[in-house]
Amino acid sequence: MKLIVGLGNPGRKYMVTKHNIGFITVDELSFRQKTKWKKHQFEADISEFFYEGEKILLVKPQTFMNESGRSIRPLMDYYQLTLEDLLVIYDDMDLPIGKIRLRQKGGAGGHNGIKSLIQHLGTQKFNRIRVGVNRPFPGQDVVSHVLSPFPKETHEEMLLSVKTAADACEDWIKENDFVKTMSRFNGKI
Repeated sequence: MKLIVGLGNPGRKYMVTKHNIGFITVDELSFRQKTKWKKHQFEADISEFFYEGEKILLVKPQTFMNESGRSIRPLMDYYQLTLEDLLVIYDDMDLPIGKIRLRQKGGAGGHNGIKSLIQHLGTQKFNRIRVGVNRPFPGQDVVSHVLSPFPKETHEEMLLSVKTAADACEDWIKENDFVKTMSRFNGKI
């Protein structure tokens, strides 16, 4: 079984914000697999599908970003999943819009959702896809930047990064080797 978590904030108010790029990416995976968001379990919306007999859970924590780990840790414990079974997708201000980076470990880099996951999982070693959202404009604070929608002129780049991140997830599902997926997708866009 694999657990693919998109980080974001619940509610219509945050639906198309930069901070919700993780939700947007797992929504793309759900669309591709023709699944429905039908479960609400462990403070998360869950969709599922099977690939060659293996269950894949798509997860959107409903705890708000800074408490994401509060949802994911009990979900992993319930399904008896290891860290190798987990992939987390989230926004990264250090990457330009349209770019993604895959990593197997690392610090939070100031990201409160990742801080929460590290705290609840007790480690920095878990698979992740960082999706670029750019730095704030001069004079704009970080919170207003990540809680605002993507500028219209960057919409195509944002969609490209979402599709590429979803492609990387599918590659990991098929190959069951995150290192190989990293080598194929890092630097791709």
